[in-house]
This record gives sequence, C-alpha cells and structure tokens, in this order.
Amino acid sequence: MVHILRAAGCVFAEDEARLLRAAAGTPAELADLVHRRAAGLPLEQVLGWAEFCGLRIAVEPGVFVPRRRSEFLVRQAAERLRSLARRAVVVDLCCGTGALGVALRAALDGRVDLHAADLDPAAVRCAQRNVAPGRVYQGDLFRPLPATLRGRVDALVANVPYVPTDEVGLLPPEARLHEPLTALDGGADGLDVLRRVADEAPAWLAPGGCLLVETSQRQAARAVAAFARSGLRPRTVRSAELNVTVVVGTRTPARPRLG
Repeated sequence: MVHILRAAGCVFAEDEARLLRAAAGTPAELADLVHRRAAGLPLEQVLGWAEFCGLRIAVEPGVFVPRRRSEFLVRQAAERLRSLARRAVVVDLCCGTGALGVALRAALDGRVDLHAADLDPAAVRCAQRNVAPGRVYQGDLFRPLPATLRGRVDALVANVPYVPTDEVGLLPPEARLHEPLTALDGGADGLDVLRRVADEAPAWLAPGGCLLVETSQRQAARAVAAFARSGLRPRTVRSAELNVTVVVGTRTPARPRLG
C-alpha cells in the first residue's frame, strides 16, 4: 500500500497509509480508500474527516478542506472574544465544512451562538453535520442570514476565496480538481469576495465586533484599504510559521452625541 501511495506522489505515504488502515473496516474497503487517494482525491475527503484545531471535522467529497493555516484566524478571533461576559454571536461566512466557527466555539468552551452560511449545497450539508446545534444557511454571503443578527455579531469569520483567477490553474491538483471553484477563485486580484464581505460587514457587526479574513501577504495592503473604505478599523496580524496573514476589521462604537 505504501508503495502505491508513494508512486502516486503522496509525500507522507507512511502516515497516510496508517490513517487509511484505521479508517477501513475490511481489506476491500482499504483497497478502495487507497485507490481513491492514489487517484488524487484529498486525503481528508477520502477519510471523511480533517483534523483542525484539535477537532475532527467531517469532510465530504467536493467540499473545501480546512487548512491548518486557518487555525491562526481562529486563535485571533478567540483572543478578541474571551473577555465577553456573555455568549458570543459568531457568524462563519463561506463556511465550507464550518470548521472555523466550530473551532472558535470549542476555543470558547461552547459560549457561542454559532451561525454559518455557504453558497454551495454540498458545503451546507457537510457543515450541518459539524455546526449543530448551530444554524447553517444556504445562499450568497449575508443574504440567507436572519435579519435578527444585524448589528449583533461579535465575530464574523470568513475564509473567503482569495486566489486570483489567473493563478487557480497553478494550484495543486487536489485543490483545483476536487474542491469547488467558488471556494478558490477570488476574481482578478483575488479580493472580489473579500471586498463584498467588507462592504456589508459593518451593518451586521455589533459595536466593537470584528471581521476576520485570511489573505496573502501580498494582498494585505489592498485588503486593509477595503476594510477602511467600509468604515472598519483595520489591522493585520501574521504568522510566519503558518505563512498566513489575517486582516482584522473592528466596528468602532458610535460616539455619543454631545449636547
């Protein structure tokens, strides 16, 4: 089995073989799993789960696989919510499996009212398995969210697509062939969806609430500008270890009128 995986280009063939053995109930099931992985399917889609922030997140075929680098975004959001004396209202947009919101809820010991949304029906079905007892909605960005959330969201986490259209073809086959294009292609400069989220976010955030979006280091300055144009107070945080940049935009509480 290891030699089959190695011949297919699996760099960590021994580790993957161990996981596939554990997932298979019979030799026939194991052979099928190995065949699917050798054919290029992401390991997480073959196993049916991904490890993220120490949690086992259900992953179904055709759904975006949560990346380890996105754990940095979860940590940044958790730091900003721990001081709340009440349950936090969290929305996970472009949620995919719902991994960001679920991990943030776990980091806050369950003190979260979690809502998630995605355009892709397969992602919504998968997220429903992970997010329960939270709510998952299908639709374009904010459109399917209940109006009762407007002005109440403490943290809006959004793993938006940010690969420029011309660079999608350069992605590893696991991503470009087996994950939805809508989860990868961010438009000409990679920031089309990010700008749309930033434009609408202030209306949904509570005073002092924040929007957190993952992007690349080279896109960060334009992302910050988009946040600022929407009225959010932006800053960037970066993890060199995970090679990820997160832009954080805070809704500044309205100043009381004098006189």
